[in-house]
Amino acid sequence: MATSRSKVAVVGYGNVGRCAVESILVEPDMKLAGVVEVPAFVTKQDRLTERDPIGLQNVRFVSDIEELGTIDVAILCCPSRAVRKTAESILKRGIRTVDSFDIHHDIPTIRKQLDQVAREHNTVSILSAGWDPGVDSVIRGWFQAMAPRGITYTNYGPGLSMGHSVAVRAIKGVHDGISITVPAGMGIHRRMVYVQLESGVKFEDVEQAIKQDPYFVKDRTYVFEVEDVSSLLDTGHGVLLERNGVSGVTHNQSMRFQLKVNNPALTAQVMVSAARAATKQKPGCYTMIELPVVDFLHGDVDSFVTKFV
Repeated sequence: MATSRSKVAVVGYGNVGRCAVESILVEPDMKLAGVVEVPAFVTKQDRLTERDPIGLQNVRFVSDIEELGTIDVAILCCPSRAVRKTAESILKRGIRTVDSFDIHHDIPTIRKQLDQVAREHNTVSILSAGWDPGVDSVIRGWFQAMAPRGITYTNYGPGLSMGHSVAVRAIKGVHDGISITVPAGMGIHRRMVYVQLESGVKFEDVEQAIKQDPYFVKDRTYVFEVEDVSSLLDTGHGVLLERNGVSGVTHNQSMRFQLKVNNPALTAQVMVSAARAATKQKPGCYTMIELPVVDFLHGDVDSFVTKFV
């Protein structure tokens, strides 16, 4: 008997949105309802947005999600600073949402706000479903469960930070820009920012604005002016999680988890898997550490027990 497929919409069609579309098209239990194009979500650095004439000729591109009819889940491929407003608008229509909100210190507040809206409209939001926060958050949780006393270091990069790059391009006077994260070890990072300025703009003013932005204020940040940002673009990224701790009274427990990834592709795939999990939850807003991994997988629970246990 054929299994019904969830109707999934992609909101925003920049680098992450395109990857989300590609992932949905090969998921056996999902159907791409269409793409909601939001010009404000597509930045200068989103250079992979040309519609592929092969495979996307039957995909609907609309300006409002209501044009797509009944939707089970909306995947929000938008800048983090637009997540709350966008998610609230869609949740109020009774549609589940998934996003990759990445401003770590704001997650508890946003979670409470979206939880209230989701419950009021009998729907579900999965917040911060990326690889970090998201997958790495779950790993950090397991590290602590295995060694309750100890320290975990999260070392990002080297690679392109999408959230930080979006913040750079939002700075007045920046024509284009990217932010590269360079790990210094033990959870300390350097931000290498490259900007292409608008005509007549003072570099010193832009540099100061970037360093005062909440995305950068906690890290040592270096800003460089370049003629062409596009020549530096590489969407690769990575992370190394390390924990040294104590299990019971036994010391010297050492753990490592490492990823080297294409940033937008992995972010999109995690959100697509989270869209599956969203259809299995009671109304409310959740982060990934609150949900069982099996909810993100397509298939029979018993088969996963046999395969993974």
